[in-house]
Amino acid sequence: MGSAPLSGRRPPQERTIHGPAAIVAVRRERTRPKNLVGHRTFTLYMLPSVIVLFAVTLLPMVYLVVTSFTPFDLTKPGSLRFVGLHNYVTAFAEERFWNSVWVQARLSFWTVSFQLIIGLGLAWLLSRQVHFIELVRSLFIIPMVLPPVVVAIIWKILFTPDISILNWVLEKIGLPQPPWLADPTRALWALIVTDTWEWFPFVLLFLLAAIQMLPIEPMEAGRIDGCSEWQLFWYVTLPCLKPAIMVAGLFRLIDSLKAFPHIFILTGGGPGKVTEATNFFAYLNAYSYGYIGFSSAIVVLMVIVVFSMSFFLIRLVATGVEIE
Repeated sequence: MGSAPLSGRRPPQERTIHGPAAIVAVRRERTRPKNLVGHRTFTLYMLPSVIVLFAVTLLPMVYLVVTSFTPFDLTKPGSLRFVGLHNYVTAFAEERFWNSVWVQARLSFWTVSFQLIIGLGLAWLLSRQVHFIELVRSLFIIPMVLPPVVVAIIWKILFTPDISILNWVLEKIGLPQPPWLADPTRALWALIVTDTWEWFPFVLLFLLAAIQMLPIEPMEAGRIDGCSEWQLFWYVTLPCLKPAIMVAGLFRLIDSLKAFPHIFILTGGGPGKVTEATNFFAYLNAYSYGYIGFSSAIVVLMVIVVFSMSFFLIRLVATGVEIE
């Protein structure tokens, strides 16, 4: 006589799950191997890029920060020792360092200002129904796609009195031909012109895209109310473009700190120290005088400034104004 089970429960291995919970469990079992393989494949493909990024970015950055706390001098073996904040204190007490900061501030201010003004004006003009707009837009892009060294050589030729077509034109119309790069009052302006000519197309394209994305209803309402084109630009378009203008200005402000090729080729920091920006001052200390530790401290200060600007830029983009 067979014995009946002691209870109506099934053994654990025979239990089944019914309802939505069963469907979820089945889906998890089916997707788990695929997700695991996908994550492993993604990690495998990303690993070489991460290794290269670590080797060419993070390791030099760590070495730069560590070296900034040492009096490392190429002419003095054994000078790689810890001295704390000595290099930073020396930099803040150095008159030449503050001169380079002032030069960099003027260079950044004028280049960014001119690039925004020229880029905004041309973007507004190109946003109209202009014939051959694609050709015109391509011509404006040319300075931006040229390497900075090529741009510096072009303007070096234009600013050299004996071979300059610019001086030849000035001579033909009876105007003086000043030594642009040797004159202390004009050398910095020569750098400003060069950097503005190369990078105003970036602002142009950025703001042109922003203008083309603006809603047309406010413009049509302004025209119905009898507004002129200037009034439409000043009271309708410009307020709507403020977020884009701020973002473009911050991008160019950050990038203006890297105007090294123009200074190196055009002026070499001269005449005197009138074009010796902070990055060029750091270069001179490292490769002309051998003060690697002091130069590293200056570069770390510049990196802090760039990171601060980048953080502000990210916050600005994250809290951007949405136009309805």
